[in-house]
Amino acid sequence: MSDAVYRDPTASTEARVRDLLARMTLREKVGQLNQRMYGWDAYRRTPDGGFELTEALHAETDRFEGLGALYGLQRADAWSGVDHGNGPGAQDGAALAELVQRHVVGRSRLGIPALFVEEVPHGLMALDGTVLPVNLAVGAGWDPALYERAAAHAAAELRARGGHVALVSALDIARDPRWGRTEECFGEDPYLAARLTEALVRGAQGPGEDFAPDKAPVVLKHFAGQGATVGGRNSAESELGWRELHEIHLPAARAGVRAGAAAVMAAYNEVDGMPCSGNRALLTGLLREEWGFDGLVMADGLAVDRLARITGDKTSAGALALNSGVDLSLWDEGFTHLEEAVERGLVEETVLDAAVARVLRLKFRLGLFEPQRTTCPAPAGGEELSKDVARAAVTLLRNDGVLPVGAHVSRIAVLGPQAATTAHQSGDYTAPQRPGTGSSVLDGLRRLAPPGLDIRHAPGCSLTGDDLSGIPEAIAQAAASDLAVLVLGGSSARTPETVFDANGAALTAVSEMTCGEGVDLAGLRLGDAQYALLDAVVATGTPTAVVLVQGRPHLVPDTAPALLSAWYPGPWGGEAIAEVLLGLVEPAGRLPVSVPRSAAQLPVYYNHKDTEYGGYADESAEPRYSFGHGLSYTSFAYGEPRLTGSAVEVDVTNTGQRYGRSVVQVYLRRLIAPTWPRTLELCAFEGVGLAPGERRTVTVPLAGLGGTVEIRVAASAREALRARGQSFTAPDDTPL
Repeated sequence: MSDAVYRDPTASTEARVRDLLARMTLREKVGQLNQRMYGWDAYRRTPDGGFELTEALHAETDRFEGLGALYGLQRADAWSGVDHGNGPGAQDGAALAELVQRHVVGRSRLGIPALFVEEVPHGLMALDGTVLPVNLAVGAGWDPALYERAAAHAAAELRARGGHVALVSALDIARDPRWGRTEECFGEDPYLAARLTEALVRGAQGPGEDFAPDKAPVVLKHFAGQGATVGGRNSAESELGWRELHEIHLPAARAGVRAGAAAVMAAYNEVDGMPCSGNRALLTGLLREEWGFDGLVMADGLAVDRLARITGDKTSAGALALNSGVDLSLWDEGFTHLEEAVERGLVEETVLDAAVARVLRLKFRLGLFEPQRTTCPAPAGGEELSKDVARAAVTLLRNDGVLPVGAHVSRIAVLGPQAATTAHQSGDYTAPQRPGTGSSVLDGLRRLAPPGLDIRHAPGCSLTGDDLSGIPEAIAQAAASDLAVLVLGGSSARTPETVFDANGAALTAVSEMTCGEGVDLAGLRLGDAQYALLDAVVATGTPTAVVLVQGRPHLVPDTAPALLSAWYPGPWGGEAIAEVLLGLVEPAGRLPVSVPRSAAQLPVYYNHKDTEYGGYADESAEPRYSFGHGLSYTSFAYGEPRLTGSAVEVDVTNTGQRYGRSVVQVYLRRLIAPTWPRTLELCAFEGVGLAPGERRTVTVPLAGLGGTVEIRVAASAREALRARGQSFTAPDDTPL
């Protein structure tokens, strides 16, 4: 087949796709739409330290004379059972990928390579991959440019290991913090999520149609509305109307599609009674026909087979998913029966061909058919980049003069279950780390503290449970110190004892796991012993700074004079936290979610529909800390905003004694609208760093407003509610 157009690298991608598709049998086409295996079942370590391929991989490639895609070849965690003793690391991951690819191409009559698909939720989920802070921490940074750099680094690591496609959480909106996957969201606001999703696509994929050797196509997940399930329960029912879906849960996806995202993943949840993987109105009517998306749609793990609850069997479930707009399955049986579905008339072969073409197109864009592919070297600087994201995320919620650590402090008691561990800093979807990787808060303070500053430590209690036996030692250390740093929080760290569902979600949370996929909470409390420890330390009278390491906002009383949230800041987050405590770095984070006073208030997101009677008789309806809130070690003054055509200008002055970063947040309030409006909507933001006494005019572009609106500029949603707005009628434009 030397004259085959599809083998000619000078031919256009479309010509190559058409030529290859015309040569394929129905069986081969079906194989391209299947992603059946768990990648870690494709290989095993040999006694000499190399790898050999398994009979399971041989059987899977024989089934369809090739392989469409392979999930998780590099994945390592408690679910896969892969660790540093049996899995691929930075030194041999690429060699394993090449070994598998040679086998796949050799078993394919037409020499079609496989797509290697990997989890990249906050860095490449593989041994020796750089772990970044979780998405909620990225949202707290309000810094798309920084996240674009982080996404580029993660993509380069993926390609250096022989991977091709990155599965990246981006589209879920955190509307109920009881949901265990809140940590995977950029926040509660669609505009903030949209700007960060754009940054993700730009950083990971780069410009142009084809992908550079250090760039990777992204699968944005999950499409759509998965953050709206009832009660904060994973994969539960949703009560989404089409308008709510468009206003809150689709803007990030729309932004990602406009930025050129290669693929999206259909979510587990249903929209108006139809699961997303079988929802033609969503995947074809909206995504393809209205938005013009021509990329790949992947189903979430085993989601296609779930459709059999509607269709009656897995063959018709596969047909429903394909007809609805799914191109590539994940571990399902339903897509393996597509040949039968075509023969039974359940799906037209032209529909199947269109899906196969999209899979092949992505393979050509990646250059997988070229014999002399350029390899990407492993990028450097991952640790420092992870720390940069962590620094940007540390959010100072309250400070009564305790921070930064002053010159009068000669002894610090570092207390709490999160103080001396890195195991619980990284969040869900994290590969095992080599011993010694990262820095705890205690490590960071001991390394960075000035000479003469005595750092003491006592854990006090565990993250979960009610064992109080360690509290007396913590009390003694606090009482003998000038400052207590109390590090509390939760954990998404999985262990070998965790019981997993077939799709990798935790079925039974064991040990200290209180967050992550499958770990939803009815309330937002920390472990009981953590509250006892907090009360006991505060009662000593020693000034106390509480640091929260968490994947969702937890409830902490306002008893300590200082409170910071670091979210899950990654392995090196302890050092970033220490820098902020010591005043070496300014706290720059702003809340990406509202922090409730109690779970009974939920929901408390700021952009709710406008109401006249919004309170409770027994409790405030307002959050404890509002969306956008975050303090600095300096102070800022905002001048009166000025509307100048398609932008708003505001003078920002650093009125304090230290350098600091403020985030200018622009909110709109719709005064006249065709439907009932929201109280406020974030429509623009811009970070600005200022030296003491410096004043700068910040110009924030505005777009997509439309109608009669009021613009308010403030440092948080709560301040925006109180701010004086400027009304004007904007021309109709593209919706936000």
